[in-house]
Amino acid sequence: MRSRFTRLLPLAALLLLGALRAADTPPPAATAPTATEPTDYVLQPSDLIRVLIFQEPDLLREVRITQEYTLNLPMIGTIDVRGRTVRQAEEMIRSLYDRDYLVNPQVNLTVLEYSQRTVQVVGAVNSPGAVVFPPEQKMGLVEAIARAGGQSRIADLKRVQLTRTSAQGKTETFTINVVDLMKGASGEQWLLLKGDVVLVPEKLF
Repeated sequence: MRSRFTRLLPLAALLLLGALRAADTPPPAATAPTATEPTDYVLQPSDLIRVLIFQEPDLLREVRITQEYTLNLPMIGTIDVRGRTVRQAEEMIRSLYDRDYLVNPQVNLTVLEYSQRTVQVVGAVNSPGAVVFPPEQKMGLVEAIARAGGQSRIADLKRVQLTRTSAQGKTETFTINVVDLMKGASGEQWLLLKGDVVLVPEKLF
């Protein structure tokens, strides 16, 4: 008995040591969300969406949003989704069906095909022309210039002009110091909108 007990001691010690090491090992850190994770997408004209209502197969529709930001669905007719995100439009559709037609409907709205959103970046950049927004994501002024090949050697990033036309047809032009943006010295992010025009001027010698 004594010899058997003696043989078991090293094994018990190893098991105890392993347990202590496991207890001292910190849990893996949670992964922080990256900047590329999509935000809740704001619906745009020409987006193709699918509206699915649980246990209501006859109401399934795949529709394209019109240039007036509207879409047509069975029973509730034409609805306006201007300025609404996917989740907001989903809730609005659910509310409209729930009000008069269905009891507590479960609505799922999915974007099947995104409309192409572009801005024009011209002037002293290496690849001037249209720059396409990443799907489901926002794009800032600095990123747009980078996607246009970056500034040329004669670019004046302190006097970049952003021209924007509102839905009401009003055109505004802003002069932006992109050097400050890149340094984080400016509180503005200058997120771009579809149809914006960015002009990177040349330095004045």
